[in-house]
Amino acid sequence: MKVSTGSVSAHHVRAVLLGGERRGIAPAPLLARAGLPAELLGGAQARVPAERFGRLVRMLWAILDDELIGFGGAPSKVGTFAMMGHVVVHGSRDLRDALRRGQDFYSLFPSGPRFRLVEPGAGGEPGEVGESREVGEPREVGDPGVGGELGAGGSDEARMEFDITGYDDPLHFGAESTVLVAHRFAGWLIRRRIGLRRVEFAYPEPRHAQEYALLFGAPCVFGARRTAAVFDRADLDAPVLRDAAALQAFLRRAPAGVLVRADHGGTVTGRVRHLIGKALPAEPVPTPQQLADRLSMSPQTLRRRLAAEGTTYQRLRDQVRRDHAIAELSGGRVSIELLSRQLGFSEPSAFHRAFRRWTGETPRAYRARGG
Repeated sequence: MKVSTGSVSAHHVRAVLLGGERRGIAPAPLLARAGLPAELLGGAQARVPAERFGRLVRMLWAILDDELIGFGGAPSKVGTFAMMGHVVVHGSRDLRDALRRGQDFYSLFPSGPRFRLVEPGAGGEPGEVGESREVGEPREVGDPGVGGELGAGGSDEARMEFDITGYDDPLHFGAESTVLVAHRFAGWLIRRRIGLRRVEFAYPEPRHAQEYALLFGAPCVFGARRTAAVFDRADLDAPVLRDAAALQAFLRRAPAGVLVRADHGGTVTGRVRHLIGKALPAEPVPTPQQLADRLSMSPQTLRRRLAAEGTTYQRLRDQVRRDHAIAELSGGRVSIELLSRQLGFSEPSAFHRAFRRWTGETPRAYRARGG
């Protein structure tokens, strides 16, 4: 039986708990109610199942009555996003119309996230961005940056720019989730993923920057002038294909179905991730050659396409194996030895080393504390 995979870093658990702590909400009882271990408060580098993280966020929404969990300039009452969704779904012809309606809606609420749609040559001013580099690559004195390549704002691209200047958001969860939800909701409206050219953030590269590739599936730029999601302008012409009933189903799945789902189906990254995940646990992890054959391209082209999207085969393979292992260990469904074989490890000790690298603890210790 396929398991529900998807995991969230302990950093993001601590980030959302910070919103509650500021309002006097003790974190330990919240973790217990969400089925999460108290050890996460001590700086553990573990990962947790997406469903339990979603449960934690929902509890904080209910307690704080704030969809921004305390990170915005003022509370955004629970139900505001749903109201915006109804405004957008009813009467929007295409994605351009939908985004403008969403922009106008949130402009009425000083507490809500502010954003604007920018189209070069259509009355907008393309944002100026900072440096583009691999996550974790050191910033060197004298680097020329990206110059015109990213800062030019080509006529074939569009931008959703977000005003996060009023956010009180030291761990950046508010900014990350605002961009993520906007991007995934936009793709949901037109029934396909919107491939991001890049995502720009108006703050320095954070310590947990390695999570951004998993969240956004696109190159990320830090130290930008504005926070923005950049995509193909042609996507704005796509028709809106959702109705009120579909919106209700979308809202029922939130936030786990939005905040933590690896929604990269329209990219090579997403297709590779899907093929690897589909194989587990019944079949071996596909090799690069097998994946290239299924995607009708050469292994060299596959490698180049993944590199252009900021990832590698090895990274995607490890992410999928990690999330599958976490889901299985949390559910207590299979033995560690069998799980090791299912994930393609030559021996259990190799799996133990990999799992410790992923989560900071052994598979047995992770299972013993219930995930």
